[in-house]
Amino acid sequence: MSESPSESALAGAVARALYARDSAAQWLGIEVRHCGPGEAVLTMTVQETMLNGHGICHGGFIFSLADTAFAYACNSGNELTVAQHCSIDFLRPARAGERLTATAREVERRPRSGVYDVTVTGADGDRVALFRGLARSRPGTPVIDDTPP
Repeated sequence: MSESPSESALAGAVARALYARDSAAQWLGIEVRHCGPGEAVLTMTVQETMLNGHGICHGGFIFSLADTAFAYACNSGNELTVAQHCSIDFLRPARAGERLTATAREVERRPRSGVYDVTVTGADGDRVALFRGLARSRPGTPVIDDTPP
């Protein structure tokens, strides 16, 4: 995907505006590493409080990381967009202290919907989970009102 400097700047501005209001991502320690047109890279370190009864990261936390990356990618064009449907396949467990990276990429974008794939990997690059989300654009005010300079 070829991106212009203005599209990149807009995606960055949207990510900053979203993150400022994203209490869940902040509470989980999710960090935005990159946000560009139709893509986002976010990270999260698995904490002891995220472990389930098997001593591995609860799938809901991995889903939350992937879902958050999906949200930043599908809102990157400054359209108010929400999840319509999501699914995830867990490939291997994540452990306490492990740094996870969620990389979201737009697969297809239509006027009111889009499909996004998110790959969650561990620090070694090994895949932890594969997530697919269907996004739906909503009418109304965009995420931010002003475009960046």
